[in-house]
Amino acid sequence: METFESERAPLPRNMIENSMFEEEPDVVDLAKESPSYHIDSDDVTYEPRSSRLLVRGLGENDMDEDEEDYESSARLLGMSFMNRSSSQRSAASSYTRQQPSNSCSPLSTKTTAVGVLILVLVVSMFMVIYFVPSCTFTKKGCQKSNSSMSSIYPISTSGELFPWTDLRLPVSVHPVHYNISLHPDLNSMTFQGNVSIVVLVVHETKNIVLHSSDMNIIKVTFDDKEYRFLEYKPWQQIAIKFPEDLKKGQYVLKFSYKANLSNSYDGFYNSSYVDTAGTKRVLAATQFEPLAARKAFPCFDEPAFKSTFVVKMTREAKYISLSNMPKIKTTDLNENGLQEDEFESSVKMSTYLVAFIVAEFSSHSKNVSKTTVSVYAVPDKKDQVHYALETACKLLKFYNTFFEIEYPLSKLDLVAIPDFLAGAMENWGLITFRETTLLVGNQSSRFDKQLVTSVIAHELAHQWFGNLVTMRWWNDLWLNEGFATYMQYMSIENVFPDLDIDIEFLNVRFKALAKDALNSSHPVSTFVSTPEQVEEMFDSVSYEKGASILLMLNATLRDGEFHKGVIEYLQNYNLSNTESKDLWNSLSQVSKQSLNVSEMMNTWTVHKGFPLVTVKRNGPQVTLSQEHFLLNAENGTDDSSLWHIPLTYVNDSCSVLRSCKQVFHLKDKEATLQLPGQVKWLKFNFRSDGFYIVHYDEQGWSDLISALKVDVNVLPSEDKAALINNIFALSRLGKVSFRQVLNLMDYIRNETETAPLTEALSQLGQIYRLLDKRSDLNLASSMTTYIESHFGSLMESQSWEVETSVSKMTLRSALLETACALNRPNCTTQARRLFDQWLASNKTLQIPSDLMRTVFKVAAKTDEGWSKLLGSYKHSIYDTEKRKMLEALASTQDVRKIIWVLQKSLDGSEIQNQEFPLVIHTVCRDFAGYLYAWDFMKENWEKITQKFPIGSFAIQSIITSTTSQFSTKTHLAEVQNFFSSLGAKGSQMRIVQEAIETIKHNMRWMEKNLNTLQSWL
Repeated sequence: METFESERAPLPRNMIENSMFEEEPDVVDLAKESPSYHIDSDDVTYEPRSSRLLVRGLGENDMDEDEEDYESSARLLGMSFMNRSSSQRSAASSYTRQQPSNSCSPLSTKTTAVGVLILVLVVSMFMVIYFVPSCTFTKKGCQKSNSSMSSIYPISTSGELFPWTDLRLPVSVHPVHYNISLHPDLNSMTFQGNVSIVVLVVHETKNIVLHSSDMNIIKVTFDDKEYRFLEYKPWQQIAIKFPEDLKKGQYVLKFSYKANLSNSYDGFYNSSYVDTAGTKRVLAATQFEPLAARKAFPCFDEPAFKSTFVVKMTREAKYISLSNMPKIKTTDLNENGLQEDEFESSVKMSTYLVAFIVAEFSSHSKNVSKTTVSVYAVPDKKDQVHYALETACKLLKFYNTFFEIEYPLSKLDLVAIPDFLAGAMENWGLITFRETTLLVGNQSSRFDKQLVTSVIAHELAHQWFGNLVTMRWWNDLWLNEGFATYMQYMSIENVFPDLDIDIEFLNVRFKALAKDALNSSHPVSTFVSTPEQVEEMFDSVSYEKGASILLMLNATLRDGEFHKGVIEYLQNYNLSNTESKDLWNSLSQVSKQSLNVSEMMNTWTVHKGFPLVTVKRNGPQVTLSQEHFLLNAENGTDDSSLWHIPLTYVNDSCSVLRSCKQVFHLKDKEATLQLPGQVKWLKFNFRSDGFYIVHYDEQGWSDLISALKVDVNVLPSEDKAALINNIFALSRLGKVSFRQVLNLMDYIRNETETAPLTEALSQLGQIYRLLDKRSDLNLASSMTTYIESHFGSLMESQSWEVETSVSKMTLRSALLETACALNRPNCTTQARRLFDQWLASNKTLQIPSDLMRTVFKVAAKTDEGWSKLLGSYKHSIYDTEKRKMLEALASTQDVRKIIWVLQKSLDGSEIQNQEFPLVIHTVCRDFAGYLYAWDFMKENWEKITQKFPIGSFAIQSIITSTTSQFSTKTHLAEVQNFFSSLGAKGSQMRIVQEAIETIKHNMRWMEKNLNTLQSWL
């Protein structure tokens, strides 16, 4: 699944809301705390607390035949004794021994004590043997009443005990094939469904447990016999109980049910839009990843339960229906003009990849090899699909060749959904997109096409990584998303070199480093269990860090070994599920180097964060050391993590060409590198291909800065951008002074390349916004002067005409948006001129797409301009244009307009609800709106979490936007108090911990550097 942000970074997706954290008194809350693995009954831990037993878990596979009837496993001695009667205990305690009348001389005190101790031990053993039934010591154990099971098993909706105790499904039953028949009613926004599941019983069991959520199940049959079912809603599970063990073999399980079409963005949900004639149109679409297929049909909704699917869809004649596979036939049902479409049986796949749509769409198609590629959109926008169609065809050809495995389906549909939360979703054969990420107007520039190309490349890569080969569980989500992200950039660099995608890839790697530097981050492969934890895995660590470590590995291996290993991996695990170790093993099998790929890469997937490499030089001898780069280190644990780092470096004799690169493997805490001959300076992490930050000693930094001041082109643009990124990060860590940062920035006046200039602007912009939000007007003004002194001449030299180079457009957009935000007269005058010309031409004049957001933001500063933009926003059919208009509307300094935009985007009345995270993000960038946005979020939290459930990427984006620029104790306390007041569902979110860390870091950085800023700016 692809995500993107307002400023060319990730957008949100939705997730399942689940009441996982509700706790009942005196009952073990298995919904809150349950293992994701099956615990053998020998490993069950019973811990007495007060008068009750705390049971940590029991798995179905650990239970004997009789135990599956809820009888206790009482072979643990403690359970037997705690249920003994008081009379039995009294009898034991009254047992005494008579002393003979003719006793000998008294024993010594020591002898008496030893004797009594031996006697007590003997008596205790006798009592155990006598009073405890022999069955206690057998494997089967004793039968007990059901009362103790209420502490083990959840209570179903019927009041009966639910026969399963884990968020993960039992492995005793596997699905083989689904027949799904659906009839959505787009008038009542409901649907009826029938699903027939061929299941394979692989271990004898008395229960079948699967997923179901928010549906009214009318009837359940198993091998044509009707059965009752139990439901445990907190885990979205249902169970069918049988009086006898089901023997190994295949059976047929059927459900009839009704449900409402979802009004959020997951499951089988309803959507609507208004066409150019002003008519409201409705449609139904799906978004199942990660855990929402269960909202459309009862199923085994885990990635490892792959199966085949046949879908039948009943619809009105005016609609079309689409699914993963080609349509076989359409049948007239002669019931109010209804028709039924039937689709071919699918390939073997996970439930989250199933998809279907009922809508009024138009399409254009083209054949590639054995596959028909089609792009669908609403009829008003059918002329905007051509670029996507051509792009998809070119990328499909590339992937077919690169992976040496042909795309396995006969059709590939790309569908633009008018109301869609995620950037896109890789459903096999039916990829769904936001309109913004798929549709391109005929006059769109390469700047806009870069985003569309990136998203298509990402989703097509998923057809192999994720669909053909799927991670076993969500803890290894990076195998899907990290690979798709890496392939998106690699494929575009090969197929569309004119899009300059390398600059964008460098930028997202820097963003991933910033996120991963916090203590609240997580390993690439990490434990997840609850739906909230699963949803939180869709973040920069799984996507961008996953892609970054693959880039580093590819740069380390030689002779195309990475490519060969990828092919080996896909061929070995075709239509199967994998874990990280399977990828490393495949790469190890083809590598001819002495390098142990598994050993090296495990250090990058099991450790949180990334290393800081410190370089200290003494003549020809270089001492290299590593430590965990961790902001807010005093709150972290003592981390002794070591990474196997393939350190790359260049020196003054050869520093630009890839052939200059040298490699040193740093595995230990410290190592020594011997340099040959005379070397003036060293630059480590060549082209920033490695996922680590480098710190040099004072002389090392001085030598590099001097070299740049002498010759600005002495290093590749990626290396110069990395130096800027690293020194700002080291300043935040406290490793270098801010004076050193400003010393490096002196060279920037002579810089002309996009990557270092945009990175410098980004870093300085963050500091400016922090100062601005603190109302430190003098320092904010000084920072403005500093930025203008270093970038002013470049700002003034920018053209306002149409540009063709994506790199130049990227730089121009950053420079002029900054210039107009700082109210530079030439910038604001030119922007108003373009806006007025655009209006005068009845909006037919082309504003360069990279300047459009800047022009609209300047226009929105006046009441008249804002009103005209709002009218244009409501009537435009070009989504890239609409999005830039919305950002401009949300950037207003007028408080009344800010509140209006926030409210309308939340209720979805005049601004689509999917845009609320973007609106919040934009409002928070400016001083006028950031406190209103924070208060608005707090006051509307319940409504927000109904639209965007807890843990979803949308919620992550909203929390980050509203809190990341706070830097005072007052705001820290506000944030802590608000999320604490929400209970476990609020305070336990990883993004909340990240927000608190960020505020504390902002506070410390300001306290440490305010004096430097005052004296140097």
